[in-house]
Amino acid sequence: MDAEVLFEIRGAIGLITLNRPKALNALTVPMVDAMREMLAEWAIDDAVKAVVVTAAGDKAFCAGGDIRFLTESGKAGDGGAARFWGDEYRLNTEIKRYAKPYIALIDGITMGGGVGISVHAPYRIATEKTLFAMPETGIGLFPDVGGSYFLPRLKGRMGYFLGLTGARLKAADTFHAGIATHYTASANLPGVIERLAAGDDVSAVLASVHNDPGPAPIDAHIPDIDRLFVGDTVEGILAALDADGGDFARAQAATIRTKSPTSLKLTLRQLQEGAGLDFEDNMKMEFRLGQYVLNGKDFYEGVRAVIVDKDQSPKWSPPSLAEVSDAEIAKAFAPLATGDWTP
Repeated sequence: MDAEVLFEIRGAIGLITLNRPKALNALTVPMVDAMREMLAEWAIDDAVKAVVVTAAGDKAFCAGGDIRFLTESGKAGDGGAARFWGDEYRLNTEIKRYAKPYIALIDGITMGGGVGISVHAPYRIATEKTLFAMPETGIGLFPDVGGSYFLPRLKGRMGYFLGLTGARLKAADTFHAGIATHYTASANLPGVIERLAAGDDVSAVLASVHNDPGPAPIDAHIPDIDRLFVGDTVEGILAALDADGGDFARAQAATIRTKSPTSLKLTLRQLQEGAGLDFEDNMKMEFRLGQYVLNGKDFYEGVRAVIVDKDQSPKWSPPSLAEVSDAEIAKAFAPLATGDWTP
């Protein structure tokens, strides 16, 4: 059986290859643990000048975390889901703070956990295959893996739009939104890896292959996003979208109304608070939110409806925003009774 993640020192770089192409390279507990161990080893290896993370297959960089494991563990109450998130969030933090250049080749679907191992890197290369999203509100979750840090720091209200709606962005959109730092054709990536392995300067290599990705469809909607996603409450944002009446606003309102009401309220507050917190405190907050979600109903129902049965008809509990009180949401942000987790 092939390893789920491959490691190689190739010339001047440490090369990480996610190796679950049939599962869209979704992260598992062993993958997270192995990446943390190898990154720590390479951090003190003078022969490794930079780290590159890529993925096997032609569809996905990394489509997320192992959702089935998380739901099964959460239902069993065996602590495995909490451990996974804890280790994953530590990995996200270690990538954010890594002392050597870390280059993520987001060539394909990049969602959830895949965002966590790429967006916090200083170099993020998109291709024509890139498809980015943080779709967690649609499965009763919230945009974690550092979403509370990077989403509210995108220009304007883009992060609030992405977090609440789960909108999907293609290559040009990710570059224009600041999620990707460079764009090049997928066919150029093997050459990029070889030049980096030869010890060429990272910034120079990436600048030499960067091309204009072309017009970004999202650009046409930025004025609407910045105008309509400014409310302090989810209800306020929906009211603004409804009052606008344009095609874009109607579509976003309809999308939001399909999401978990609890997740929507968690997400908006998460982004509001995250905008003022440093990275480590954001991750601590997200861990608290994860424990709250594991003790609720919507995460399990969302995974059932979207991933397991695929009927796309989740029965949220509570079913409406009006029934999700501010006091209930506040519980999710309270310090953990068992003592707070730290990165």
